[in-house]
Amino acid sequence: MAAAALAFSGGLDTSYAVLALSRAGRDVVTVTVDTGGFSPEERQTIAARARALGAQAHVEIDGRQAVYDRFFSYLIRGNVLRGGVYPVAVGAERVVQAEGLVQAARDHGCDAVAHGCTAAGNDQIRFDVALHALAPDLEVLAPIRDHQVSREESTGVLAEAGVAIPPKQTRYSINAGLVGATVGGGATHDPWAEIPEEAFLEAGSVVDPNASESIAVLGFTQGLPVSLDGDELAPLDLIARLDARTRPLGIGRGTHLGDTILGIKGRIGFVAPAATVLIAAHRELEKLVLTKRQLEVKDTAGARYGDLLHEALYLDPVCRDLEALLDSSQAHVAGEVRIRLRRFGVDVLGVRSPFALVQSGARYGEESALWDGRDAAGFARIYGITSRLAEQSATGREENR
Repeated sequence: MAAAALAFSGGLDTSYAVLALSRAGRDVVTVTVDTGGFSPEERQTIAARARALGAQAHVEIDGRQAVYDRFFSYLIRGNVLRGGVYPVAVGAERVVQAEGLVQAARDHGCDAVAHGCTAAGNDQIRFDVALHALAPDLEVLAPIRDHQVSREESTGVLAEAGVAIPPKQTRYSINAGLVGATVGGGATHDPWAEIPEEAFLEAGSVVDPNASESIAVLGFTQGLPVSLDGDELAPLDLIARLDARTRPLGIGRGTHLGDTILGIKGRIGFVAPAATVLIAAHRELEKLVLTKRQLEVKDTAGARYGDLLHEALYLDPVCRDLEALLDSSQAHVAGEVRIRLRRFGVDVLGVRSPFALVQSGARYGEESALWDGRDAAGFARIYGITSRLAEQSATGREENR
């Protein structure tokens, strides 16, 4: 009998996919790759749902460290904010999920892999591109896309089969990862409409009215966070502690409107408190220790890397080239950043580093020990030559008409 390994989150779409694949005559191996979006209780619920839907086997893979090492660490180093606002909280992890899916398919002798994406979003492209690259011999199936099933229809099919999906999982499409979550559906489709509070609540952002602002100090080494308030922490522990401290304040909420891989415009709400804080702190530290040219080139590289990652091209070798540049740029990005965590925002209060390029002999707006007034006057005269010649040329052309 044919068999398929299915990327399984236990939500509406992937639950429908189990039934659709089974009814098409396939054994189904459900594969849950935890990239940071599941609690232990949720993983138990997912496994139970897989069994209830008739999966022949259920596989769990912990992919959190891989997501940090291979993706999020470079999003921090690149200060990646898509559209200037969105810290790419989810999407990049699809490669880790695809790798786990292919491995499970090999282990269980499957001739196909499957996912629960629709025909309208970015994730179908991310999964398809990765799966075709990693396992060109395996058939890629997408029951929701292939059958053109709406959320209402799939809810009805599951109900008829005696499987009830909690209502909150049918109002919005939630993607949760290591450092945040996105929410689609409903009001997100109308660029004029404000995304309602209930959407952010479903994405895990519950603001505590009693939460108060606080001051925190983040330590960085080679461009990556290593400590919080003096406590040295492993990356996943630091992110978890920072998330717990910032989420009740509503930090990291936002809306992103931009271009999808398919060429249409898309809009999502997002909740990414840890990513928002870490990128803001890292960016300020870089301003202190990198040269002007380093910042210019690195910002361009970081933005391009973020685009490639978001648009399903992580496996293109150019991403390894950009990672090498980002790695090299971070050798001296070390020090501490003092920040204020406040309701719905973060402020950088101060920054210090043993590699600081702010020197006591050169204070902006004051006397400098590195040059005198004659040097400054000469520099200004030479620096403005291009502008002076252009203005003289333009004036001369006007006079000769």
